[in-house]
Amino acid sequence: MKAGIHPEYREVVFQDVTSDFQFLTRSTLGSKESVKWEDGNEYPLIKVDISSASHPFYTGKHKIMDTGGRVDKFRKRYAK
Repeated sequence: MKAGIHPEYREVVFQDVTSDFQFLTRSTLGSKESVKWEDGNEYPLIKVDISSASHPFYTGKHKIMDTGGRVDKFRKRYAK
């Protein structure tokens, strides 16, 4: 790797603003805000709108569409 051209890869905290869910991971993103984590260290804080704690697919509130009606409608329309 060429030195000096890659962004710094460091630990950051992502916070879901809708559910106050936070998790620590590594990223190249930076932030002017910081937060004190459970281990006593301070990490840059990245705020996100949606995470696995608030997304309908992961929370079980995901709508399941009935595609069976669409398939039957298609077969009726194009049946010979």
